[in-house]
Amino acid sequence: AQVLRKSLQRGVALSTGSFLIYEAHKLISGFAEVHASFKVEEVIEQADYLYGSGETEKLYRLLVQHKNSDDAELLWRLARASRDLAQLSSTSAEEKRKLAYEALECAKKALEKNESNFAAHKWYGICLSDVGDFEGIKTKIGNAIVIKEHFQRAVELNPKDATTIHLIGIWCYSFAEMPWYQRKIAATLFATPPTSTFQELFSCLCTADPNFYSKNLLFLGKTYLKLNNKKMALLWLSKAKEYPAHTEEDKQV
Repeated sequence: AQVLRKSLQRGVALSTGSFLIYEAHKLISGFAEVHASFKVEEVIEQADYLYGSGETEKLYRLLVQHKNSDDAELLWRLARASRDLAQLSSTSAEEKRKLAYEALECAKKALEKNESNFAAHKWYGICLSDVGDFEGIKTKIGNAIVIKEHFQRAVELNPKDATTIHLIGIWCYSFAEMPWYQRKIAATLFATPPTSTFQELFSCLCTADPNFYSKNLLFLGKTYLKLNNKKMALLWLSKAKEYPAHTEEDKQV
C-alpha cells in the first residue's frame, strides 16, 4: 500500500510538472507569436518610411533580411525594393538582371501566400513585365495578357489604387503604339492578339488621379500628342517636367 501510495504521489507530481511545462510552453509560444507579429509591423513601418524618403538601398538592405518570410506584405515590398534598386543608374547591368528575377520571385511568393493581396498582384505584373526585357520581345508580348490579368485583379481588390489603373493605361499605350513587326509576333502567339486604343489609354490615365505620379503626367502628355492635341500635350508635359524629382524614375521622366 505504501509503495502504491508513493507511486501515485510521484505520478501526480509528474503529471503536474508536465502540465506546468506544457502551459509554460503555450505561454512562451503565444508571446513568440505576438512578438513576431509586432516585429513584422515594425519592419513594415520602417520600410514604408524608407520608401517615402527615397532611401532605396537602405530599404533593400532592411527587407532582404526577410526574403524567407511567409508574410505577403513583406514579400511584395521586397519585390518593389529589388525593382527600385535595379532602376538606379549606379546598378550594374548584371546586377539589374539578378534583381529583376529576384523581384519576380518575391512577388510570386507573395501571391502564393495571399492571393487576395492587391499589391502582390500589382507587383507580380510589374516584375513579370521587367523580366520580359531580358528574355526578348516574344516573351514580353507572350506575357502581356497574364500581366494585364494581374493588374485587373489588383483593381478588383482595390479599386482606389491609382498606380494599378495607371499601369493598365501603360499596358494600353504599349499595344496602341505597337509597331508592325511586334504585331506580327503577337499574331503568331495569340488567336486574337491583344489590342488597345489611345482613347482607352486616355480613360485609364484620367481615372487615376492625373497628378499622383510623374509618369502619369508624362503619358497624358504623350497621349494628347497621339490624339493631335498639342496644346493639352504641352500642359501635361510641362507638369511632368516641373514634378519634384524624389526618385530615379522621376528624374528619368
